[in-house]
Amino acid sequence: MTDKVTIGLIQAHHDVDGGEPVEKHKKSAIEKHVRLIHEAKKKGAQIVCLQEIFYGPYFCTEQTTKWYEAIERIPDGPTTQMMQGLAKELEIVLVVPMYEEDQPGIYYNTAAVIDADGTYLGKYRKHHIPQVQAGPPGCGFWEKYYFRPGNLGYPVFNTQYAKVGVYICYDRHFPEGARMLGLAGAEIVLNPSATVAGLSEYLWKLEQPAHAVANGYYLGAINRVGFEKPWNMGEFYGQSYLVDPRGQFVAMGSRDKDEVVIGEMDRNVIREVRNTWQFFRDRRPDSYGAMVAQ
Repeated sequence: MTDKVTIGLIQAHHDVDGGEPVEKHKKSAIEKHVRLIHEAKKKGAQIVCLQEIFYGPYFCTEQTTKWYEAIERIPDGPTTQMMQGLAKELEIVLVVPMYEEDQPGIYYNTAAVIDADGTYLGKYRKHHIPQVQAGPPGCGFWEKYYFRPGNLGYPVFNTQYAKVGVYICYDRHFPEGARMLGLAGAEIVLNPSATVAGLSEYLWKLEQPAHAVANGYYLGAINRVGFEKPWNMGEFYGQSYLVDPRGQFVAMGSRDKDEVVIGEMDRNVIREVRNTWQFFRDRRPDSYGAMVAQ
């Protein structure tokens, strides 16, 4: 592995009205994201992460069984297999967030991790599932209607280019999992999200740089852009970014454009920061027992 790795973060507007059939959503979004993945490769990206449930709208703004049609098995479903072929063709690592069916009626908000040779390495399932009223009446983050909380722990994937951890959207509000990823050896943590202005935007550039500093790794935060019809629950404000272990922004996207955000991860910075701030050495896990009590 070289010390420097190029990271690509893809943010995009979802173009299909929510009233259209699920298959139309998936076809349009997959075609767009394949184009953007190719663009990321041309810009030198070695690790590329897509946004939360990339192949559809943020459908959790309503509660309807229609969106159960978006589920796929991972890794046996068609999108994972297609992305494995694309990763191998382009020699890039892909983090692909999807709506996963584990067994009939058991669904998760999941990201598949695919190595640069096309090998499926595993998946992360979102742990923290919100149920929050937001935006106009009838709009909210009704995720408990669609997803079970994750049950696979906080794995770190040893890819060809770096040790990659994944956190998904609402997970970012919880420092405990971010610490678990650091202790498991993550050099970069990727957080694909779907979050709107007016609710927690002020935290967007606060919490995740803090995770990066506390754990001595890079963090890539991805957010979709624009408004999604017919709900118009709020503006997905983009501003996807890569932040280093000092909490400094390496690269940041626009607020409202489809974009491939490119930034460089440098292992020398990780080593330097961890040698300066020995946060792992100075932990006191023996004093944290109350933290895991209900």
